[in-house]
Amino acid sequence: MPLYNTQTLKIYNSLSGEKETFKPILEGNIGMYVCGPTVYSNVHLGNVRTFMSFDVIFRYLLHLEYKVRYVRNITDVGHIVDDADDGEDKIAKKARLEQLEPMEVVQRYTVDFHEILKSFNFLPPSIEPTATGHIIEQIEIIKKIIDSGIGYEANGSIYFDVVKFNKTNHYGRLSGRNIEDMLANTRDLDGQSDKRNPQDFALWKKAEPQHIMRWPSPWSEGFPGWHLECTAMSTKYLGNHFDIHGGGMDLKFPHHECEIAQNEACTGQTPVNYWMHANMLTLNGKKMAKSTGNSILPREILTGENTILSKAFPASVARFFMLQAHYRSILDFSDDAIVAAEKGYKRLMEAIDVIKHLSVASKSTIDIASWKQSCYDAMNDDFNSPILIAQLFEGVRYVNLLNDGKETLNAADLENFSLAMNAFVFDVLGLEDEKAANNSNDKLEGVVNMLIGMRNQARADKNFPLSDQIRDQLIAFGIQLKDGKDGTTFSF
Repeated sequence: MPLYNTQTLKIYNSLSGEKETFKPILEGNIGMYVCGPTVYSNVHLGNVRTFMSFDVIFRYLLHLEYKVRYVRNITDVGHIVDDADDGEDKIAKKARLEQLEPMEVVQRYTVDFHEILKSFNFLPPSIEPTATGHIIEQIEIIKKIIDSGIGYEANGSIYFDVVKFNKTNHYGRLSGRNIEDMLANTRDLDGQSDKRNPQDFALWKKAEPQHIMRWPSPWSEGFPGWHLECTAMSTKYLGNHFDIHGGGMDLKFPHHECEIAQNEACTGQTPVNYWMHANMLTLNGKKMAKSTGNSILPREILTGENTILSKAFPASVARFFMLQAHYRSILDFSDDAIVAAEKGYKRLMEAIDVIKHLSVASKSTIDIASWKQSCYDAMNDDFNSPILIAQLFEGVRYVNLLNDGKETLNAADLENFSLAMNAFVFDVLGLEDEKAANNSNDKLEGVVNMLIGMRNQARADKNFPLSDQIRDQLIAFGIQLKDGKDGTTFSF
């Protein structure tokens, strides 16, 4: 029997504002879409926190033995700077400032995004589509929205008629807004826009002569609206109706609201059963902003090259810190907070190491089954990682009692306890034992240095076949040697 059949998972649905018992559309299978980054700058810490929240959700669903198709896009078209329909494309602006091709900007920051997420031990999504790779699909959706009577053309651009849509649907249901209030709080257009209504949003924009990124379409040479890409990619890979759609709280309006409207206009049905939104990250009690200097990049946490923190911190410590808050809560990042998190992280890793050496007894004096279920109960309650961590520290207390001989576990319970601790710490929370990893690297470096010594001796003895064989074998394992005047160095 799959593990998901033994657990009742509840998810807070932003659409209803309530926790709901999760039931997938297709039993045992889950389709999940999460809005990815716009790759025009280095990924910031707030992004990492959002994606980490969904990484843990993905991990727990896999742990429950669901088959999950996790789609997370890359926005490489670059939506407009003010997230409206006027202004300069974010990627094009960066390309102009740095005198690069737009796709050079995309490549640079996509690589940065992947490297940062890998360093924080994220699982890769099942599919990572790009907006530029789905222009055809976006054009086809626009055609359907026009056919439905909701899309209209104005001077080569296509807009979504929000007021007309709202006559039969509820635009604003996700964000708790209503169209009347939005119209009342909006200035008149004064004939300066092609839109029929201020709330209408672009499905396709005709490119101005200076606009770099452009594609042909039936209406003009231009580019798709920001909201359209996620509708195109989510429905292509997950279908018109799928289980979970996630993203940052800041995307609820207008981005996700517009997605719902596009889907309903195009297919006649609501696209998603469960909408999930992760909350923001602050720094020293204030909003993070480069302009004020109150900001820190993920890489700067790992290197210590910043003026915010007292030292460098391993990625798993930063990850552990972030998971101490529920994904829907605002989390404040500070030096004191991450120093405290490091102490807790080390206690957890030390306890897991001690478990390996605990003695087996003939009987158990701790109810491991109840403790294990309490860990599941935490995650079943809308992925409540801070409550799970509290239960894991209850497990740490058990380890200390067992190690001191004050409590005992039989062989079956000890194995169950060890497996559960490892599963929740490493598989679900995605933490890594930094000490064990460093020890492993130290041992590997020692072996490589020994082989370099053997190669140097072979070269001194003019045994060049052996010297070349050592070099070639190391290259085969991904270890590059570099001979210099100061000796031989290597890199992985």
